[in-house]
Amino acid sequence: MNSRKIISVLCAAVALFVASQCVTSCGFVKYSFSGTSIQPDVKTITINFFEYKALKVNPSLSNDITEALKEKYRKLTKLEQVETEGDLEVSGEVTGYDVKATAVTANEVAAQNRLTVAVKVYFQNRKYPEDDFEKSFSAYADYDSSQSLDAVESALCEEILDKLIEDIFNATVAQW
Repeated sequence: MNSRKIISVLCAAVALFVASQCVTSCGFVKYSFSGTSIQPDVKTITINFFEYKALKVNPSLSNDITEALKEKYRKLTKLEQVETEGDLEVSGEVTGYDVKATAVTANEVAAQNRLTVAVKVYFQNRKYPEDDFEKSFSAYADYDSSQSLDAVESALCEEILDKLIEDIFNATVAQW
């Protein structure tokens, strides 16, 4: 008998917790299994081309970031992608593309290098402007200095883009 009361109290507590997580000061928030928290009246998104403003040139990076973002939103949200004036709008620019030595040997020779990509993101929520932000993100990948950047650049950029896209997505619609 005692264990039934405990179970009932625990179930009630869990139900109250879940209900409280679904209500915000401005109304209900839609939650999904992808981890997004998009309000039900937000239906469209515009993802603008990311301009390239870094000093070192990677000719495909702007397009790669833009397309990867579009794909991420396509896979994990039900937002319709529109060319202009979406309820949500993501734009940005590549601000950094740098290689630096991260590990130096006793002979003062680089043993490992790090490729870092930095982007500045502008996020606008036309329905809930309090969510708007301008924020910088960066990600990196290390590689052995015995390899040339040209030899590993494609794989490194793919790894870096995965991290950047995840961070941007989380900041815009997962609110993490």
